[in-house]
Amino acid sequence: MSDEPESGAPATTRPEPSRSEEVAALRPVYQADLAKGLDRFFEAPRTTCPWCGSARLKTRLRTTDLLQHKPGRFVLDRCQDCRHTFQNPRLSDEGLEFYYRDFYDGLGEKQLGNTFAGRTTMYRRRAESLLPFASAPKNWLDVGTGHGHFCESARTVYPGTTFDGLDFTDGAELAERAGRVERGYRGSFPDLAPGLAGHYDVVSMFHYLEHSTEPDLELTAAHQAIRPGGHLLIEVPDPDSRYARLLGRFWLPWLQPQHLHFVPVDNLRNRLTDLGFTVLAEQHAEPHDPVDLLAATWLCLDSAAPRDNLPWLPTPPGALSRVLRGAMVIAGIPALILGTLLDRFAVKPLSHRLGVSNAYRLLARRD
Repeated sequence: MSDEPESGAPATTRPEPSRSEEVAALRPVYQADLAKGLDRFFEAPRTTCPWCGSARLKTRLRTTDLLQHKPGRFVLDRCQDCRHTFQNPRLSDEGLEFYYRDFYDGLGEKQLGNTFAGRTTMYRRRAESLLPFASAPKNWLDVGTGHGHFCESARTVYPGTTFDGLDFTDGAELAERAGRVERGYRGSFPDLAPGLAGHYDVVSMFHYLEHSTEPDLELTAAHQAIRPGGHLLIEVPDPDSRYARLLGRFWLPWLQPQHLHFVPVDNLRNRLTDLGFTVLAEQHAEPHDPVDLLAATWLCLDSAAPRDNLPWLPTPPGALSRVLRGAMVIAGIPALILGTLLDRFAVKPLSHRLGVSNAYRLLARRD
């Protein structure tokens, strides 16, 4: 007897698995990974600054994974000469795969996709920051594009521009299939740049450089991909923000263990100049994302509450843990609301004056 549906009968579709089913399916894989130990997820510690080579290093921060709660402890060191802050020891290739897995794709794809999709105003403002210097670029490459939501919004500002995206996760491929980018490149920008030499009028890196293992190679790749006279637009967390000190490990832009490098603005300006760029604009207030107090409140609350059902935990939480977690989250709602109000209405208008802007943006022209 044939297993095919009768002619004209609708084919049955298998329902998507629930989150609990997805977690249960992933748990044996994660437990097998963790059984091999965490040492392989880290390189040997550095004794010199990766930016300037100085040996004068000082520990700035020790923390855990406050977002996914994957096991491990992470250290950020700060160079006493150039002020560059970096993860030390740095994640190895195996570590990068382990800690990125199920964050932007897989288990976390839907949640992160919805979060990014809802930030259209921020994306438009990023795109508009180029308008005084280039009103109609022919083609634009967004490096670290994620699911391509920036390109989708930027197209409303530059309707005649072709937008491509590049990412080392499958986000670029998802963005291409969704029509948010014309071409989605998956892989390493330094590896792909020779094939893109001189092709783009604009290359953007929005909160990408801090994820890269070698920021200098990424900047060199950008110089290679941009035609002479084209522009590079970079936005990164500002390690000199006062919030970085006041909120400690609960400052969201630390984002351990994903963020590997935190470059002070003077360092980045100087490196771009050395590569053959002219910095045209520097912004601090404009790229500030007013979420610091809300995020810090949530990270504190989430750290104190019992864990959610996560596949890297050996067993799912019991009924009592689930009830207690729900009760703590509900009890924390007033604090979350207060943090939101302070972020948006009290701090945001004064963020640059108070020195708490959590990001900066540089626009540079390739000479």
